[in-house]
Amino acid sequence: MKYTTPLLLIAVLTGLAGCDLGPKDATNTPTAPAIEQPAPQPAPAADPDQITVLIETSKGNITAVLWPKLAPDTVANFLTYADDGFFDGTIFHRITTASSGISVVQGGGFSPRLARKTPGHPQIRNEARSDVKNLRGTLAMARTGDPHSATAQFYINYKDNFALDHRSPTQRDYGYCVFGKVIEGMGVVDAIGRVQTATINGMDGVPIDPVLITSIRRVE
Repeated sequence: MKYTTPLLLIAVLTGLAGCDLGPKDATNTPTAPAIEQPAPQPAPAADPDQITVLIETSKGNITAVLWPKLAPDTVANFLTYADDGFFDGTIFHRITTASSGISVVQGGGFSPRLARKTPGHPQIRNEARSDVKNLRGTLAMARTGDPHSATAQFYINYKDNFALDHRSPTQRDYGYCVFGKVIEGMGVVDAIGRVQTATINGMDGVPIDPVLITSIRRVE
């Protein structure tokens, strides 16, 4: 992708079948025997190899995990923008489809009026790896033709996009850094990918009805 603007109910039915009632109290009202409560279980420890974020959009919510072990600089950069509130009120401004060779929804850099937001942090090193691919549901950084030009804009693959993978450390084949994956809300991503688009202000694939990113926040 070459874009120049820089993721039982478990119903536990507890029955007392066959249990005798305990002794009656002073009012002759039967009382049930005390039931031993299970000891509280500690909350599961957070996975140190991933960080969960919630992407709230006008089409619904998307939950994704980020992979700081695989792309430390990229994840740190993305979280800095999220913590700053930079993404709040931006849009998914570019939707590409299979007819173009790739299928992504890209956002994080424009307002609903297509005013560009100025990134407040430097460009980052491209951490694309040949073993971390642009598969359906993964998050990756958008950039210009310069492999190391990513700032805030990112995209979500809603199809496998092998053409975007890293193949060699050359400008042509450097690829795009994948740094996380959607774990809930791929239906929302697919819905965004189906919106009607047009060429607006010289930009291709712009949704006619803006798809708003309300916020992106860490899930503690």
